[in-house]
Amino acid sequence: MGNSSWYNLEFKEVLKELDTSPIGLDDKDALARLERYGPNELVEARRKSPLRIFLAQFTNFLVIILLFAAAISAAIGFHQGTVEELYDAVVIMIIVIFNAVFGFIQEYKAEKSLEALKAMAAPQATVIREGETLIIPTRELVPGDVILLNPGTKVAADCRLMEAGDLRINEASLTGESVPVTKSVELIKGKVIISDRRNTAFSGSTVERGRGKGVVTATGMETELGKIAGMVQAEETEQTPLQRRLARLGKAISVAILIICAVVFLVGYLQDPENVVEEFLTAVSLAVAAVPEGLPIVVTISLALGMRRMARRHALIRRLPSVETLGAVTIICSDKTGTLTEGKMNVREIFVSGKSYDVRGKGYRPEGNILLEAKKVDPSQESGLSLLLRAAVLCNDSSLYEKDGFWNVQGDSTEGALIATATRGGILKETMEEEEPRVGEVSFTSERKRMTTFHRTNGGLVAYMKGAPEYVLERCDRYLWDGEPRPLAEENINAFLERNLQMASRGMRILAVAYRQLDNDTTDLGENMEERFVFLGLMGIMDAPRSDAIEAVAECKVAGIKVVMITGDHKLTGENVAKEMGIFEKGDLTVTGSELEKMSDKELKDIVEKVKVYARVSPEHKVRIIKALKAKGHVVAMTGDGVNDAPALKGADIGVAMGITGTDVAKESSEMVLTDDNFASIVKATEEGRVIYVNIRKFVRYMLSTNSGEVMVILVASLLGMPLPLIAIQILWINLITDGFPALSLGVEPSEAGVMKRPPRNPKESIFAGGMAYHIIWVGVLMTVGTLGIFTWGLDGGLPRARTLAFITIALFQLWHVLTIHIEEDTVLSKKFFANPYLLGAIALSVLLQMAVIYVPSLSEVFRTVPLPLPELLLCALVASSLFFAVEAEKLYRRRRKSRVQKSSSQPSTS
Repeated sequence: MGNSSWYNLEFKEVLKELDTSPIGLDDKDALARLERYGPNELVEARRKSPLRIFLAQFTNFLVIILLFAAAISAAIGFHQGTVEELYDAVVIMIIVIFNAVFGFIQEYKAEKSLEALKAMAAPQATVIREGETLIIPTRELVPGDVILLNPGTKVAADCRLMEAGDLRINEASLTGESVPVTKSVELIKGKVIISDRRNTAFSGSTVERGRGKGVVTATGMETELGKIAGMVQAEETEQTPLQRRLARLGKAISVAILIICAVVFLVGYLQDPENVVEEFLTAVSLAVAAVPEGLPIVVTISLALGMRRMARRHALIRRLPSVETLGAVTIICSDKTGTLTEGKMNVREIFVSGKSYDVRGKGYRPEGNILLEAKKVDPSQESGLSLLLRAAVLCNDSSLYEKDGFWNVQGDSTEGALIATATRGGILKETMEEEEPRVGEVSFTSERKRMTTFHRTNGGLVAYMKGAPEYVLERCDRYLWDGEPRPLAEENINAFLERNLQMASRGMRILAVAYRQLDNDTTDLGENMEERFVFLGLMGIMDAPRSDAIEAVAECKVAGIKVVMITGDHKLTGENVAKEMGIFEKGDLTVTGSELEKMSDKELKDIVEKVKVYARVSPEHKVRIIKALKAKGHVVAMTGDGVNDAPALKGADIGVAMGITGTDVAKESSEMVLTDDNFASIVKATEEGRVIYVNIRKFVRYMLSTNSGEVMVILVASLLGMPLPLIAIQILWINLITDGFPALSLGVEPSEAGVMKRPPRNPKESIFAGGMAYHIIWVGVLMTVGTLGIFTWGLDGGLPRARTLAFITIALFQLWHVLTIHIEEDTVLSKKFFANPYLLGAIALSVLLQMAVIYVPSLSEVFRTVPLPLPELLLCALVASSLFFAVEAEKLYRRRRKSRVQKSSSQPSTS
């Protein structure tokens, strides 16, 4: 089983290498091999235990800070016998545990890829042992077993074919091939990728037609499916850009807290060396004040709200942080089949009587006469076209059935495309078969490359033929032109073959169609009658691009997002589809799997940004492409639906699986599932991701400004030897309640104008980019001056009154602040002011709650507040409103500066 190039050997050599024979193994040998190689099943790598996954949720820097703050608060509470600090500890632990449980659920769900891969395995296999045909459990198959392949069954293990009778196997989910692969037993020379190994059947693929026999060459993890399972398990889940930014934020906060606490403790110690314990407790209280307790829960809820909105736009998010990742995407690597294209074969062009008909339809949806819609051509008025469609329908072993508003093919997908096109032109297979019942046939084989059927008509017998153009033309002596048969000369044959090449160069698979009128008494309905046919025309078939995907690609360009096509199809097919969709332009490159195989990682990295189409690639190649793009600093999204996409889906920054056509393996390996299989939904989800990040920045700006104000108030008061203006429970109230509700409402801010006309943000960009750090500092300074000013003024009325004044002032500072920053650039007086009613409601609720903790006796006792007269309340509101006007002035300055920059950049150079 060590040889991986069985396709390079004659099957007799394979039998010899594996020490087996066409009659199969005996039971004793099979049992020995089962012990040697192990069961034919996918082996699961050692997974993280649920306990380990849960404990890992507590390793985040911000969570560690919260745990430290909770422990210190609890210690102080027990030491001093006060309940305020115990309240702090309890609330902080509730937040930490909530986030840990949520994170555990998300990560535990993501560990299901292998289970879906296992589900692809056939439960049973038909095997020959000692000349006897048996049905055995798939897990008992061993290398050297001889297995039978029948229509509709799954291939149970990788095998080198010994017999292939019109054998076609659907490998789309494994290789990305959009059509079933015709298999043969012929030797293949040289190293080729999986999709070109025509003499091999792969585990997990499905037999669509014909029959075959093969000798098992690989089982379990040694199969191509097993190798994919190994890659899926090897891919580690990386942090999203948002997680990395929040981790950096947590570290920055922790460093700042340690420095400030150390300064406060040192100053206190120098001022009063005898009171070390009190100074330590003051420093710790400051640490509790600095920790943004509400940030983790606000981020989580904001992402969850975004997840709900995305679900309404046909995008289901499986990992919560991935909601925001989409907004940072710079490149979308998309599988072609079923993602950018319909995933079903369609007749694109018909050439008959020297005329070309564009018959592009809309997939297999049974609506309208597409022939009439496309070129205003009525098949009943064009005898050549009508006869060609009739022949394509009758020389056909497949059928269509309607389900959920779509036609589905029963049989070969290419034949289904012919029937769908004819039906759209008003030619129905059922009617034709009643008018011209089949009385004989010569089946298609890979050697003949054509199929002929014989039919009884009112006028006698007629034969219809379809197949590869050169193999059909060699059986014709006439061609139909303007409804009349004409002699077929050498120059006519060359002209038709030239037309065949022209259509094929546009990525189409070409079928030729012909007919022959036979005498009524003809009895020999076999290969001998495949001569003197009349050539009707050519039909170009391909997996057509989705119209909505073409529009989505154009939107991606405007948004600064590159789209790259990765396909298992041929180079020419992929390149032409990419050109039609606007993905491939002049100067872009196409790279095949064989070319990629010869490149080093450095060579790939050097050209990866210029390549727009990758053709005939394997799962390993897809992972290499993703890694090369990420090494160039890109945030990569990978879309796909097949098993072959799973490793790359897991390796990308965000994997996007198709919900309808996607395999379970692809879905379990992804972060997002599109419920409508629509590439356009990715663009909508990307817009949502960008909006979410903008909103997260808004409430990071808001909450850290709040905390900077609180820290500075306590820090300055401590340095000046003043009493603490705020006690711990008041700080906790502000962090979780007064500014918590407005922060949550920022998570549902509507999209800003032009969000999809901006380039993607730099993934290395700090969350503080764009002057946010300066904003946080000066806002904190202004809040400190205003709060301490009010506090100092109120000390004449006693410490409880002064603390109440400071408590209400700093809370109102926050509410004035959120009122203005929820609109980032425009003035708050613009028409956008009422765009987010949740924010206005949150501000009103926060004001009511703030009043309650002052004027409701039971609450004022807990929060150590005293009732204030109306004039003092108005004074607090007036002082706090200074922040509103200051931020509005800052926004005005930024707007004017931006306008000047735009004007100067639009001025022509005078040099």
